[in-house]
Amino acid sequence: MTVQARASADAPLWRGEEQIPGPTLAPVRSWLLDDGSLTQHLLNTGKQFSLERWHQCWETPRPDERRLLNMAHRELAMVRQIVMFLDAKAVVYARSVFPVSTLNGPLLRLRRLHNKSLGAFLFSRPDMRRSPFQVALLAGKDSYLPAALHQNNDAWARRSCFQVAGKPMLVSEVFLEDFPHWSSATPLHRSRRGQVSATIGRQRS
Repeated sequence: MTVQARASADAPLWRGEEQIPGPTLAPVRSWLLDDGSLTQHLLNTGKQFSLERWHQCWETPRPDERRLLNMAHRELAMVRQIVMFLDAKAVVYARSVFPVSTLNGPLLRLRRLHNKSLGAFLFSRPDMRRSPFQVALLAGKDSYLPAALHQNNDAWARRSCFQVAGKPMLVSEVFLEDFPHWSSATPLHRSRRGQVSATIGRQRS
């Protein structure tokens, strides 16, 4: 079985790690499936890091996002889209979905992140939990990417559900062609602050 990039108006073909052939994942596994702080990895490159919020509004999530978050049919979510840059080059596009029921109490501050990193907040929380990744291979001009970020090469993407204070949110990340891949002979990083839990993000039947 091979994995081919898809460019369509439909949702990306998200699949679990176990559904992707090992040889396909081998060249990208060290960074695509690393569950440490992506923001911190980019800061560690020594290049000039910046983050821009491109979009944020209340809207109905995509059907697959709603199912993954176990949201009610008519429940709204705050959808936030940001781009991370290194030396002024776009390297990561991220889409975050926060159900309205999540954004209260200690998480009310997430409504006002502006150009601040969500990852910095998540990885500072000792109660953070994260689901296993789902991954997808996108064509460079897939409609999931804003038109301004379209590129000639395919792009790997991943997503996972987070829980903080027992409240869920979904974060998807697309690694653009200027993303600085890293390789490592050591096992994948496992966050000391956020346990990976298969119980998070189970879809409704």
